[in-house]
Amino acid sequence: MRVRAFMAGLATVTMLAGCGGLEARSSGGVSDAKPDSAAVADAKKKLGELEVKGRAPKTGFDRDKFGPAWSDVDRNGCDTRNDILKRDMEDETFKSGTHDCIVLTGTLNDPYSGKTIEFERGQKTSSMVQIDHLVPLSDAWQKGAQQWSATKRKEFANDPLNLLAVDGPLNGQKSDSDAATWLPPRKAYRCAYIARQIDVKAKYGVWVTSAEKDAMKGILDSC
Repeated sequence: MRVRAFMAGLATVTMLAGCGGLEARSSGGVSDAKPDSAAVADAKKKLGELEVKGRAPKTGFDRDKFGPAWSDVDRNGCDTRNDILKRDMEDETFKSGTHDCIVLTGTLNDPYSGKTIEFERGQKTSSMVQIDHLVPLSDAWQKGAQQWSATKRKEFANDPLNLLAVDGPLNGQKSDSDAATWLPPRKAYRCAYIARQIDVKAKYGVWVTSAEKDAMKGILDSC
């Protein structure tokens, strides 16, 4: 139970520090709360400080360059995917003997679509809920990560600030798109989505393209 308490605390810290108050989430991860002006101003300030450059070639990109998928980077005994499922879902059940590490079932209130998804682990069902990198690994690779150390790339790929349990098909639709080419269809979540992308890019020094910056500013102006 200490693991679950830790993850609950981590989620709270991530939401408050990582989203600048823009993501006033409910227990299931979905909220229509409007961001306050100070939070929007903070996001705009950070956006203004991001470097603006063109997208570098994707040459050399490989998922393995960001370390093994879903490593146990926080050494709590659970892999990152299960940590995020526990953080973002409700009413989870766990595989016995795993110290509440392997999530078998749960309910996700999907922030991208607003729909409720009943998750069930299985070969044909697990993909209905996927863990999205808000700033995709490929996007980061083309905007600075090629020059990072292997350690920094692994940290980026497993950072809870950059991870969110979402509707699987929508995650596939997003692929490696940035804000200039893809936004969550649920408009009520776009302010939080953009602010969190900005936080991630500011934390790791990932640059933005001019089109991406314009798209981000447009969303923040409407918050």
